[in-house]
Amino acid sequence: MKVLVGLSGGVDSAVAAYVLKEQGYDVTCCFMRNWDAFANGDIAGNPTIQNDTCPQEQDYMDAKAVADHLGLELLRIDFIKEYWDYVFTSFLEEYKKGRTPNPDILCNKYIKFDSFFHFAMEKGFDMVATGHYASVTTENGFTYLTRAVDQNKDQTYFLCQVSSKAISKTLFPIGTIEKPEVRRIAKELSLESVATKKDSTGICFIGERNFREFLSNYLPSHDGDIVDIDTGKVVARHVGVLYYTIGQRKGLNIDHEKGPWFVIGKDVEKNILFVCHHTKKEWLYSTSCLVKGVNWILPQGYEIPIQCTCKFRYRQKDQDVYCEVIDETTIRLRYPQKIASVTCGQEAVLYNGDICMGGGVIEEVYINEEDLNEKIIRTYKEKQ
Repeated sequence: MKVLVGLSGGVDSAVAAYVLKEQGYDVTCCFMRNWDAFANGDIAGNPTIQNDTCPQEQDYMDAKAVADHLGLELLRIDFIKEYWDYVFTSFLEEYKKGRTPNPDILCNKYIKFDSFFHFAMEKGFDMVATGHYASVTTENGFTYLTRAVDQNKDQTYFLCQVSSKAISKTLFPIGTIEKPEVRRIAKELSLESVATKKDSTGICFIGERNFREFLSNYLPSHDGDIVDIDTGKVVARHVGVLYYTIGQRKGLNIDHEKGPWFVIGKDVEKNILFVCHHTKKEWLYSTSCLVKGVNWILPQGYEIPIQCTCKFRYRQKDQDVYCEVIDETTIRLRYPQKIASVTCGQEAVLYNGDICMGGGVIEEVYINEEDLNEKIIRTYKEKQ
């Protein structure tokens, strides 16, 4: 069976390629380059802009060293336009609305399991493979996306928007291996370029950035008032409401008022950022949310359980929820207990035990059936 494995220049995909080769697959590697800092105006907030070798090219050289060491062919392909058109543009549009999107989920949906997947199929490969910490289970002819053995590293959250078709033709070779073992294998194989390499962080395929400065390349900042929702008083100035996340407590620069303080809402139209004091954290809590654009990784006829679990953020513990299906791509989630910092624009990912059923974008957040952000804005107006 011919498999095209996405080789990123990191340790996880390197060990994935090795495992596939050991299992007897006909393995070819492929490096994807999806970001061009200079062409994309990625200047402010970019700590590597003056480097002699850009991070993407260093990653390619690391991937090439791994492929050569394993005796595997390495292809190289650019999806820079696709990344800009489908991932980064959507990312910016969400921020313009004052929402907080997840670029890793968009990247998996549109690049790794769409552009890359179709490239592999067109080239005659039977399967694709990645270094994600996830697993698959096939029952009655359907392939389910399931959690990885290493629960601390499980990445099914980021795969919730991948199509069932792509999941059915994807291998996750390290889904049954824990991270320390992955690094041990890399060291044992003398994969020097990646064995101790730091895990990639920051924005998918872009990397570490000073986030506010980075966004200023594309979304000009407009400073405005930070308002204490309980008093209606201005407690500081912000550098642009688009740059803040619900639940954020650092970087608010509220120096003359004892904190901590938390971001609880935004009025994008009036350019006001709302905060609450830590003694009033009930403003962070909601009781339900509306989720749209749900991608179900389930067979026809699968009965969505009324009671299931959900992650509203990566690494969050599973939250018990009641799921009401409104239509094929829209659900309402109600929580038995109030949950903090459920944020519009982020993803709600549903699980039935170890099965990742799919996920969608949080469109509205409610407190006792009332839109929470609208309540915050109305409360402020009443205090004026």
